[in-house]
Amino acid sequence: MGQAADDVAKLGILLRENKPEQVVALADELLEQDPKMGGDDALISLALLNKLGALLNLEYFERCPAVVDAAQAALARCDEPALQGEFHALAGALAYWQGSLERCVTHLVRGARALQRTRTETRDSAVAWLDLATTYSYIGFHEEAVVTVVRAQQAARAAGEPPNDYLHPEIRVRHALWLDHQGDTAGCVRELSELYDTISSRDIGGFDLVHLGFAGARLKALGVAVVRDPMTILGTITAATPEDESVLVLAEACLAIAAGRSAEALTLLDSTVETETMPKAEGLRLRSLAFSAGGDYRAAVAAERAAVAAIVNGPGRLNRLYIEGITARLDQDELRRSVTRYSDEAHTDALTGLPNRRHLERFVANLTTHGTSSTIGVADLNGFKAVNTTHGHQSGDEVLQQVAALLSRALRAGDFLARYGGDEFVVILPGTTLADAAEVSSRLISAVAGFDWATLVPATPVSLAIGLAELRPGTDFTTAFQSADLVMLSEKATSVPK
Repeated sequence: MGQAADDVAKLGILLRENKPEQVVALADELLEQDPKMGGDDALISLALLNKLGALLNLEYFERCPAVVDAAQAALARCDEPALQGEFHALAGALAYWQGSLERCVTHLVRGARALQRTRTETRDSAVAWLDLATTYSYIGFHEEAVVTVVRAQQAARAAGEPPNDYLHPEIRVRHALWLDHQGDTAGCVRELSELYDTISSRDIGGFDLVHLGFAGARLKALGVAVVRDPMTILGTITAATPEDESVLVLAEACLAIAAGRSAEALTLLDSTVETETMPKAEGLRLRSLAFSAGGDYRAAVAAERAAVAAIVNGPGRLNRLYIEGITARLDQDELRRSVTRYSDEAHTDALTGLPNRRHLERFVANLTTHGTSSTIGVADLNGFKAVNTTHGHQSGDEVLQQVAALLSRALRAGDFLARYGGDEFVVILPGTTLADAAEVSSRLISAVAGFDWATLVPATPVSLAIGLAELRPGTDFTTAFQSADLVMLSEKATSVPK
């Protein structure tokens, strides 16, 4: 089994070195030699996911569905949140290339949820966050991509991995270009300069080098002085994929623009094959810069207008609402399944679909019987009375449903959430100390605070107060509840304005 694990790890190394053909060949060889990997479904899943990533890089989309099915079957036999997150990142990319943005974003939301269940960050979880960011970037959700890259670096740091290995210049370059296409050229220069000035080409490889070199060339096309000649990077690269070739041609066009060779730049741009690697407006924006460099300002304006039109017709500022809409739909589906699961025992709160007080007490009794130490959290909403007063109880019910969905999404696998009554919720965190529970509590508070309540109940935002207490074997539930409730009331007294 040790050899199998080493062989599968080699797939990841080859993928990072931008050798997708070798990844596919080796993955097929490993799966043919030992299709069950000694019965380790996690290894099987990882081998298949590496193969899927390589096929996507090669744009062999017709070969991907069979690998997706095999990976999904293997993952169904093991509980590996990091690999589930990676699966959804790659399946989302495939869905997008197959023309389904909704399926793509649904996969991305599910991938993030799977990764949020990860109790201990590993290299696999950091990679999965990064691949989620990559897919967000490909589909034009650049702001979401940058946020997710930060999450990948946080996971890497927690796993003891070098965070700079998860910068992924390609994502930051696309974000910078998106800023430029939106008219924020200063923001573009700032982003590209930070990238190009701080990352050494010795610290990255493969496709990352292509985009680092392009960043320097693009800065020069904008008339910005750079710390090193981009050709010291670009001249060392041999294109391994059509995307690499496209980026190299665009970089060459940028350098021609910087040197005032407008005709050469336009010829290069005419020869460029459009790929998903660069925003669709980039070729038009570079044509505008090339015409300007050659003094043909009328043509430059026309090309700039065409670039603006491409931006207007592409993904826009409704991205966040689109993601939230799909998230809400998934929440509704999960709550409906929860209702079905518990309805036969009358242990479900009819409004939110969460377990009710009776189910909570039964759950706690089972924990204490088995000697499991836990933490109990009593949560109450600030500002809920104003919602009912201003908007009516129906809106209040919608707020409670939304809070239930937000809290459910923010909790970890194995945690328990119940509606206790009114606007009061109770969370049980099995096997969690008070110190660790504080981090979970902070995440729950942030989840409620981060929701745009103005879209649901304008001018009456709500927030969450939580009190925590230990729940040890033999501890009376009522006593622990009262202790947490007193802490929660103290939190409300200090958080709600007088």
